[in-house]
Amino acid sequence: MQKVKIGLIQMALKVETDIEPAAIRDAMNEAHLPYIEKAADAGVQVLCFQEVFNQPYFCPSQDKKWYAAAEKVPEGPTCQMMQKLAAKHHMVIIVPIFEETAPGIYYNTAAVFDADGSYLGKYHKTHIPQLAGFWEKYFFKPGKSNWPVFDTAYGKVGVYICYDRHFPEGWRALALNGAEIIFNPSATVAGLSQYLWELEQPASAAANGCFIAAINRVGTEAPWNIGEFYGNSYIANPRGEIEAKASASEDELLIHEVDLAMVREIRNTWQFFRDRRPETYTRLTDGE
Repeated sequence: MQKVKIGLIQMALKVETDIEPAAIRDAMNEAHLPYIEKAADAGVQVLCFQEVFNQPYFCPSQDKKWYAAAEKVPEGPTCQMMQKLAAKHHMVIIVPIFEETAPGIYYNTAAVFDADGSYLGKYHKTHIPQLAGFWEKYFFKPGKSNWPVFDTAYGKVGVYICYDRHFPEGWRALALNGAEIIFNPSATVAGLSQYLWELEQPASAAANGCFIAAINRVGTEAPWNIGEFYGNSYIANPRGEIEAKASASEDELLIHEVDLAMVREIRNTWQFFRDRRPETYTRLTDGE
């Protein structure tokens, strides 16, 4: 498989945040169904949603109510639903979700289902921010997923979630583990880091000779109103060029076909993996 059709769905929250998380989950899952059907009709082979796609970005709060938003992976209702849709449409589906692994243990997770509906595994967000508006350590345990790469029906896929994108080591680890396409589901608002949105991921795509698909939600979310989620989901190629981009403010399914032959072509041209010197980088892993 050389050419792969990718779909990215960016979406605003469809309900108020004062209702129960289970009701929000059901409403958001339902809101995604027409876009999933549209993706299937267009021949999308790998589909990904935004970070914690079926809930608000609740991390501006420190309200334990939101622990009830967590689901089991892959046994929970959302994963079971997406697993069936993956099999129905012969589509790889990446499902970024709030996960409970045991009472009191929660992760920011992406589950991956292959085109036959089989569950391939999950990635736990590795880097967890803790600052005003983004109190993620209140909700998420840092992951230690060992940089899984999922050998799907349509190519080798990795996942790196939102704040992870600021740390180049993970991009490199995923690429070294064989990732051809890395998905970066996010929930990020206009402000401090927006100028990095089209800088870091394309640079990482070029540094690692892979495609990167970045997904961001749109709209604002009360009662927190920390800013506007600015969308602009996009796909960058192994040269670091943005090949396709969604709008800044609209619900949207971005569809774009990528040519995986470019991964080999670019890596053979630049030879960054040949010329890297890991024996000189021990300072990176020495700790404090």
